Amino acid sequence: MKKLNFAAIVVSAFAIFLGVNSANAQTTTQSDGDSKAVRLGFGVSAGLPTNDAYNLALGGDIRLQKDFFSNISGTLSAGYTNFMLKNDAQLPNGNKGRGYIPVKAGIKIFPVERFYISGEVGAGFGTDKGQGTALVYAPGIGIGTNTGFDLGLRYEGFTQNGNNLDQVALRVAYGFRLK
Repeated sequence: MKKLNFAAIVVSAFAIFLGVNSANAQTTTQSDGDSKAVRLGFGVSAGLPTNDAYNLALGGDIRLQKDFFSNISGTLSAGYTNFMLKNDAQLPNGNKGRGYIPVKAGIKIFPVERFYISGEVGAGFGTDKGQGTALVYAPGIGIGTNTGFDLGLRYEGFTQNGNNLDQVALRVAYGFRLK
């Protein structure tokens, strides 16, 4: 039930953001055709793990985004994600959660202005002794504003040795245009 309430809050916040953004958005036009902008963004995320042993995932990241065309961008990102166990549970090594440093490359496609569909893939380097490296994949959707704010919703999976640790996460970020 807690996960359903969180999902309802996330969907509601996303819908409100869409409405406010649509009402207040300013449109910019490119006189030289497709944008070739480069942006550096900083984001925080909160997610609900799909594994019942974990109750929350928190993280942060730095993302570099390069526009290839006006509606297609490439991304490179690195950050930290921590999956926290429920209650006072502990892993066999005594930790109360599992940490990863995900490094991912991806693409953002804007089928309509400001709304995007994204996909990322990469490696999640475990921060605990003996944890190893996981394959990370993250399809998502989001809204990017002309002012640099980005609100995204993604499913992110960490797969290692046949084991999966996944989350549905909300990411809030701000990006600076570099050139």
